[in-house]
Amino acid sequence: MEEQLNLAKANLKKDGFLKLKLDPSLNIIEEIKRLKTEKNAVILAHYYQVPEIQDIADYVGDSLGLSQMASKTSADIIVFAGVHFMAETAKILNPSKKVLLPDLNAGCSLAESCSGEDLKAFRDQHPDHIVVTYINTSADVKVYSDLVCTSSNAEKIINSIPKDQKIIFAPDKNLGKYIMERTGRDMLLWDGACVVHEAFSLDKIVALYNQHPGAKIIAHPESESHILRVASYVGSTAGMIDFVKQDNAQKFIVATEAGILHKMKQEVPEKELIAAPAKEDNTCACSECAFMRLNTLEKLYLCLKHELPEVTVDPEISKKALLPIERMMEISAR
Repeated sequence: MEEQLNLAKANLKKDGFLKLKLDPSLNIIEEIKRLKTEKNAVILAHYYQVPEIQDIADYVGDSLGLSQMASKTSADIIVFAGVHFMAETAKILNPSKKVLLPDLNAGCSLAESCSGEDLKAFRDQHPDHIVVTYINTSADVKVYSDLVCTSSNAEKIINSIPKDQKIIFAPDKNLGKYIMERTGRDMLLWDGACVVHEAFSLDKIVALYNQHPGAKIIAHPESESHILRVASYVGSTAGMIDFVKQDNAQKFIVATEAGILHKMKQEVPEKELIAAPAKEDNTCACSECAFMRLNTLEKLYLCLKHELPEVTVDPEISKKALLPIERMMEISAR
Protein backbone atom coordinates (compact mmCIF):
# COMPACT_ATOMS: atom_id res chain seq x y z
CA MET A 1 0.00 0.00 0.00
CA GLU A 2 2.85 2.39 0.82
CA GLU A 3 4.42 1.72 -2.57
CA GLN A 4 1.09 2.39 -4.28
CA LEU A 5 0.67 5.66 -2.35
CA ASN A 6 4.19 6.84 -3.22
CA LEU A 7 3.52 6.12 -6.89
CA ALA A 8 0.22 8.03 -6.73
CA LYS A 9 1.97 11.01 -5.13
CA ALA A 10 4.70 10.89 -7.77
CA ASN A 11 2.07 10.94 -10.52
CA LEU A 12 -0.11 13.58 -8.85
CA LYS A 13 1.09 16.47 -10.99
CA LYS A 14 0.44 14.51 -14.18
CA ASP A 15 -2.89 12.98 -13.12
CA GLY A 16 -4.30 15.89 -11.10
CA PHE A 17 -5.65 13.60 -8.39
CA LEU A 18 -4.60 10.61 -6.29
CA LYS A 19 -5.10 7.35 -8.19
CA LEU A 20 -5.45 4.66 -5.54
CA LYS A 21 -7.51 1.50 -5.38
CA LEU A 22 -10.03 1.47 -2.56
CA ASP A 23 -11.13 -1.47 -0.46
CA PRO A 24 -14.63 -2.29 -1.84
CA SER A 25 -15.87 -2.89 1.71
CA LEU A 26 -14.90 0.64 2.78
CA ASN A 27 -17.81 2.83 3.87
CA ILE A 28 -16.59 6.01 2.19
CA ILE A 29 -19.24 8.30 3.67
CA GLU A 30 -18.53 7.19 7.23
CA GLU A 31 -14.77 7.47 6.65
CA ILE A 32 -15.15 11.01 5.34
CA LYS A 33 -17.18 11.94 8.43
CA ARG A 34 -14.54 10.41 10.68
CA LEU A 35 -11.67 12.15 8.90
CA LYS A 36 -13.43 15.52 9.03
CA THR A 37 -13.65 15.27 12.81
CA GLU A 38 -10.16 13.87 13.24
CA LYS A 39 -8.50 16.53 11.08
CA ASN A 40 -10.79 19.46 11.95
CA ALA A 41 -11.71 19.75 8.28
CA VAL A 42 -14.66 21.37 6.53
CA ILE A 43 -16.08 20.42 3.13
CA LEU A 44 -17.41 23.28 1.01
CA ALA A 45 -19.33 22.25 -2.11
CA HIS A 46 -20.83 24.14 -5.01
CA TYR A 47 -24.42 23.53 -6.10
CA TYR A 48 -23.09 22.05 -9.34
CA GLN A 49 -21.36 19.12 -7.63
CA VAL A 50 -22.78 15.60 -7.89
CA PRO A 51 -25.53 14.85 -5.32
CA GLU A 52 -23.46 12.54 -3.12
CA ILE A 53 -20.85 15.27 -2.61
CA GLN A 54 -23.50 17.89 -1.85
CA ASP A 55 -25.01 15.54 0.74
CA ILE A 56 -21.71 14.99 2.60
CA ALA A 57 -20.66 18.66 2.50
CA ASP A 58 -20.80 20.93 5.54
CA TYR A 59 -21.96 23.80 3.37
CA VAL A 60 -23.39 23.90 -0.16
CA GLY A 61 -23.63 27.25 -1.89
CA ASP A 62 -22.92 29.57 -4.79
CA SER A 63 -19.71 31.51 -5.30
CA LEU A 64 -20.65 34.33 -2.91
CA GLY A 65 -21.87 32.01 -0.17
CA LEU A 66 -18.82 29.78 -0.48
CA SER A 67 -16.50 32.79 -0.29
CA GLN A 68 -18.28 33.98 2.83
CA MET A 69 -18.08 30.56 4.46
CA ALA A 70 -14.39 30.23 3.54
CA SER A 71 -13.67 33.56 5.23
CA LYS A 72 -15.43 32.51 8.45
CA THR A 73 -14.37 28.90 8.95
CA SER A 74 -12.37 27.85 11.98
CA ALA A 75 -11.36 24.56 10.35
CA ASP A 76 -7.68 23.74 9.85
CA ILE A 77 -8.34 22.11 6.48
CA ILE A 78 -10.74 23.25 3.75
CA VAL A 79 -11.73 20.62 1.20
CA PHE A 80 -13.22 22.54 -1.70
CA ALA A 81 -15.57 20.46 -3.83
CA GLY A 82 -15.78 22.80 -6.77
CA VAL A 83 -13.37 24.09 -9.39
CA HIS A 84 -9.86 25.49 -9.17
CA PHE A 85 -10.60 29.23 -8.99
CA MET A 86 -12.94 28.58 -6.03
CA ALA A 87 -10.26 26.72 -4.11
CA GLU A 88 -7.79 29.51 -4.95
CA THR A 89 -10.21 32.08 -3.52
CA ALA A 90 -10.54 30.02 -0.34
CA LYS A 91 -6.74 29.92 -0.05
CA ILE A 92 -6.46 33.68 -0.59
CA LEU A 93 -8.97 34.19 2.22
CA ASN A 94 -7.20 31.64 4.43
CA PRO A 95 -3.44 31.83 3.70
CA SER A 96 -2.53 29.89 6.86
CA LYS A 97 -4.97 27.03 6.26
CA LYS A 98 -4.53 23.97 4.05
CA VAL A 99 -6.89 24.05 1.06
CA LEU A 100 -7.51 20.83 -0.86
CA LEU A 101 -9.20 20.19 -4.21
CA PRO A 102 -10.17 16.57 -5.05
CA ASP A 103 -9.07 16.96 -8.70
CA LEU A 104 -6.71 19.71 -9.86
CA ASN A 105 -8.07 19.29 -13.41
CA ALA A 106 -11.38 20.80 -12.28
CA GLY A 107 -10.95 24.07 -14.13
CA CYS A 108 -13.38 26.56 -15.65
CA SER A 109 -13.89 27.55 -19.30
CA LEU A 110 -14.75 31.10 -18.25
CA ALA A 111 -11.67 31.50 -16.03
CA GLU A 112 -9.50 30.18 -18.85
CA SER A 113 -10.82 32.86 -21.22
CA CYS A 114 -8.91 35.58 -19.34
CA SER A 115 -5.33 35.51 -18.06
CA GLY A 116 -3.73 37.99 -15.71
CA GLU A 117 -1.21 39.02 -18.35
CA ASP A 118 -3.92 39.67 -20.95
CA LEU A 119 -6.09 41.60 -18.49
CA LYS A 120 -3.12 43.77 -17.48
CA ALA A 121 -2.44 44.61 -21.13
CA PHE A 122 -6.12 45.45 -21.69
CA ARG A 123 -6.22 47.58 -18.56
CA ASP A 124 -3.08 49.45 -19.64
CA GLN A 125 -4.86 50.32 -22.90
CA HIS A 126 -7.71 51.89 -20.89
CA PRO A 127 -6.04 53.63 -17.93
CA ASP A 128 -9.12 55.72 -17.14
CA HIS A 129 -11.19 52.59 -16.41
CA ILE A 130 -11.42 50.59 -13.21
CA VAL A 131 -11.62 46.81 -13.49
CA VAL A 132 -14.42 44.69 -12.07
CA THR A 133 -13.93 40.97 -12.51
CA TYR A 134 -16.33 38.13 -11.96
CA ILE A 135 -15.13 35.80 -9.22
CA ASN A 136 -14.80 33.05 -11.85
CA THR A 137 -11.19 34.04 -12.51
CA SER A 138 -7.71 33.01 -11.43
CA ALA A 139 -5.75 34.69 -8.66
CA ASP A 140 -3.52 36.25 -11.35
CA VAL A 141 -6.57 38.03 -12.81
CA LYS A 142 -7.76 39.23 -9.41
CA VAL A 143 -4.36 40.93 -8.93
CA TYR A 144 -5.28 43.36 -11.73
CA SER A 145 -8.84 43.89 -10.48
CA ASP A 146 -10.16 46.82 -8.47
CA LEU A 147 -13.29 44.91 -7.45
CA VAL A 148 -14.52 41.34 -7.66
CA CYS A 149 -18.18 40.35 -7.95
CA THR A 150 -20.38 37.28 -8.09
CA SER A 151 -23.66 36.80 -9.93
CA SER A 152 -25.40 37.37 -6.58
CA ASN A 153 -23.92 40.83 -5.98
CA ALA A 154 -22.74 42.08 -9.40
CA GLU A 155 -25.52 44.65 -9.67
CA LYS A 156 -24.81 45.97 -6.17
CA ILE A 157 -21.06 46.15 -6.87
CA ILE A 158 -21.54 48.11 -10.10
CA ASN A 159 -24.05 50.46 -8.45
CA SER A 160 -21.48 51.22 -5.74
CA ILE A 161 -19.14 52.77 -8.33
CA PRO A 162 -19.55 56.51 -9.14
CA LYS A 163 -21.61 56.97 -12.31
CA ASP A 164 -18.91 59.01 -14.04
CA GLN A 165 -16.29 56.27 -13.54
CA LYS A 166 -15.55 54.14 -16.61
CA ILE A 167 -15.59 50.39 -16.04
CA ILE A 168 -14.01 47.32 -17.59
CA PHE A 169 -16.05 44.19 -16.79
CA ALA A 170 -14.40 40.81 -17.26
CA PRO A 171 -14.51 38.05 -18.25
CA ASP A 172 -18.20 37.08 -18.76
CA LYS A 173 -19.77 39.14 -21.53
CA ASN A 174 -23.26 37.71 -20.91
CA LEU A 175 -23.28 38.64 -17.23
CA GLY A 176 -21.79 42.01 -18.21
CA LYS A 177 -24.57 42.70 -20.74
CA TYR A 178 -27.21 41.74 -18.20
CA ILE A 179 -25.73 44.03 -15.54
CA MET A 180 -25.49 46.87 -18.06
CA GLU A 181 -29.22 46.51 -18.73
CA ARG A 182 -30.00 46.39 -15.02
CA THR A 183 -27.85 49.36 -14.04
CA GLY A 184 -27.83 51.50 -17.17
CA ARG A 185 -24.02 51.60 -17.06
CA ASP A 186 -21.99 51.50 -20.28
CA MET A 187 -19.19 49.06 -19.48
CA LEU A 188 -16.32 47.82 -21.61
CA LEU A 189 -16.80 44.05 -21.74
CA TRP A 190 -14.22 41.28 -22.01
CA ASP A 191 -15.14 38.68 -24.64
CA GLY A 192 -15.48 35.61 -22.42
CA ALA A 193 -18.29 33.17 -21.68
CA CYS A 194 -19.15 29.97 -19.83
CA VAL A 195 -19.63 27.04 -22.20
CA VAL A 196 -22.18 25.49 -19.83
CA HIS A 197 -24.42 28.56 -19.72
CA GLU A 198 -24.12 29.17 -23.47
CA ALA A 199 -25.25 25.61 -24.18
CA PHE A 200 -29.00 26.21 -23.89
CA SER A 201 -31.30 26.06 -26.91
CA LEU A 202 -34.01 28.71 -27.06
CA ASP A 203 -36.08 26.68 -29.53
CA LYS A 204 -35.96 23.64 -27.25
CA ILE A 205 -36.81 25.72 -24.19
CA VAL A 206 -39.83 27.24 -25.97
CA ALA A 207 -40.94 23.77 -27.13
CA LEU A 208 -40.58 22.48 -23.56
CA TYR A 209 -42.55 25.45 -22.24
CA ASN A 210 -45.36 24.66 -24.70
CA GLN A 211 -45.46 21.13 -23.28
CA HIS A 212 -45.73 22.55 -19.75
CA PRO A 213 -48.03 25.57 -19.86
CA GLY A 214 -47.85 27.57 -16.67
CA ALA A 215 -44.23 26.63 -16.02
CA LYS A 216 -41.87 29.49 -15.20
CA ILE A 217 -38.49 29.72 -16.90
CA ILE A 218 -35.65 30.75 -14.59
CA ALA A 219 -32.11 31.40 -15.77
CA HIS A 220 -28.60 32.27 -14.64
CA PRO A 221 -27.27 35.63 -15.92
CA GLU A 222 -24.29 33.91 -17.55
CA SER A 223 -26.76 32.65 -20.17
CA GLU A 224 -27.13 34.39 -23.52
CA SER A 225 -29.45 37.39 -23.82
CA HIS A 226 -32.13 35.58 -25.85
CA ILE A 227 -32.47 33.02 -23.04
CA LEU A 228 -32.70 35.72 -20.37
CA ARG A 229 -35.44 37.53 -22.29
CA VAL A 230 -37.85 34.60 -21.96
CA ALA A 231 -37.10 34.02 -18.27
CA SER A 232 -39.52 34.95 -15.48
CA TYR A 233 -36.57 35.20 -13.12
CA VAL A 234 -32.84 35.78 -13.68
CA GLY A 235 -30.43 35.31 -10.81
CA SER A 236 -27.59 33.47 -9.15
CA THR A 237 -27.79 29.80 -8.24
CA ALA A 238 -28.74 30.69 -4.66
CA GLY A 239 -31.24 33.25 -5.96
CA MET A 240 -32.86 30.66 -8.23
CA ILE A 241 -33.33 28.28 -5.31
CA ASP A 242 -34.91 31.03 -3.23
CA PHE A 243 -37.22 31.92 -6.12
CA VAL A 244 -38.64 28.42 -6.58
CA LYS A 245 -39.20 28.22 -2.82
CA GLN A 246 -41.11 31.50 -2.65
CA ASP A 247 -42.97 31.57 -5.97
CA ASN A 248 -46.47 30.11 -6.28
CA ALA A 249 -45.81 28.30 -9.56
CA GLN A 250 -45.68 24.52 -9.43
CA LYS A 251 -43.45 23.96 -12.47
CA PHE A 252 -40.09 25.50 -13.34
CA ILE A 253 -37.80 25.15 -16.34
CA VAL A 254 -34.32 25.69 -14.93
CA ALA A 255 -31.64 27.16 -17.22
CA THR A 256 -28.39 26.63 -15.38
CA GLU A 257 -26.04 23.72 -14.66
CA ALA A 258 -28.17 20.66 -13.91
CA GLY A 259 -26.48 19.97 -10.56
CA ILE A 260 -28.63 22.67 -8.96
CA LEU A 261 -31.71 20.47 -9.31
CA HIS A 262 -30.56 18.23 -6.45
CA LYS A 263 -30.75 21.00 -3.84
CA MET A 264 -33.88 22.47 -5.42
CA LYS A 265 -35.72 19.14 -5.18
CA GLN A 266 -34.77 18.90 -1.52
CA GLU A 267 -36.14 22.38 -0.89
CA VAL A 268 -39.38 22.02 -2.92
CA PRO A 269 -40.14 18.29 -3.28
CA GLU A 270 -43.76 19.06 -4.16
CA LYS A 271 -42.84 21.11 -7.25
CA GLU A 272 -41.83 19.92 -10.72
CA LEU A 273 -38.34 21.00 -11.79
CA ILE A 274 -37.26 20.53 -15.40
CA ALA A 275 -33.70 20.99 -16.66
CA ALA A 276 -33.56 23.38 -19.63
CA PRO A 277 -32.51 21.53 -22.81
CA ALA A 278 -29.04 21.96 -24.29
CA LYS A 279 -28.36 22.74 -27.94
CA GLU A 280 -26.55 19.45 -28.41
CA ASP A 281 -27.88 16.06 -27.42
CA ASN A 282 -26.06 14.49 -24.48
CA THR A 283 -26.68 11.91 -21.78
CA CYS A 284 -29.09 14.04 -19.75
CA ALA A 285 -30.32 16.41 -22.54
CA CYS A 286 -29.37 19.24 -20.18
CA SER A 287 -26.28 21.34 -19.57
CA GLU A 288 -23.61 19.84 -17.31
CA CYS A 289 -20.17 21.18 -16.38
CA ALA A 290 -17.60 18.51 -17.20
CA PHE A 291 -15.12 20.23 -14.87
CA MET A 292 -17.49 20.06 -11.88
CA ARG A 293 -18.13 16.38 -12.62
CA LEU A 294 -14.42 15.55 -12.26
CA ASN A 295 -14.81 15.58 -8.48
CA THR A 296 -16.13 12.29 -7.12
CA LEU A 297 -16.84 10.93 -3.66
CA GLU A 298 -13.83 8.61 -3.98
CA LYS A 299 -11.49 11.45 -4.93
CA LEU A 300 -12.85 13.55 -2.09
CA TYR A 301 -12.14 10.74 0.39
CA LEU A 302 -8.57 10.20 -0.86
CA CYS A 303 -7.98 13.96 -0.91
CA LEU A 304 -9.02 14.31 2.72
CA LYS A 305 -7.23 11.16 3.89
CA HIS A 306 -3.86 12.03 2.32
CA GLU A 307 -4.31 15.84 2.28
CA LEU A 308 -3.57 16.02 -1.43
CA PRO A 309 -3.88 17.66 -3.93
CA GLU A 310 -3.23 20.94 -2.16
CA VAL A 311 -4.01 24.31 -3.76
CA THR A 312 -1.41 26.98 -3.11
CA VAL A 313 -1.13 30.64 -4.13
CA ASP A 314 2.05 32.68 -4.20
CA PRO A 315 1.98 34.89 -1.07
CA GLU A 316 2.58 38.12 -3.00
CA ILE A 317 -0.15 37.29 -5.51
CA SER A 318 -2.44 36.30 -2.65
CA LYS A 319 -1.98 39.65 -0.85
CA LYS A 320 -2.81 41.63 -4.00
CA ALA A 321 -5.72 39.38 -5.00
CA LEU A 322 -7.21 39.64 -1.51
CA LEU A 323 -7.85 43.39 -1.79
CA PRO A 324 -10.63 43.32 -4.46
CA ILE A 325 -12.23 40.30 -2.75
CA GLU A 326 -12.33 42.14 0.58
CA ARG A 327 -13.82 45.21 -1.14
CA MET A 328 -16.53 42.98 -2.64
CA MET A 329 -17.38 41.39 0.70
CA GLU A 330 -17.50 44.77 2.43
CA ILE A 331 -19.93 46.16 -0.17
CA SER A 332 -22.02 42.97 -0.07
CA ALA A 333 -22.41 43.29 3.69
CA ARG A 334 -23.86 46.80 3.51
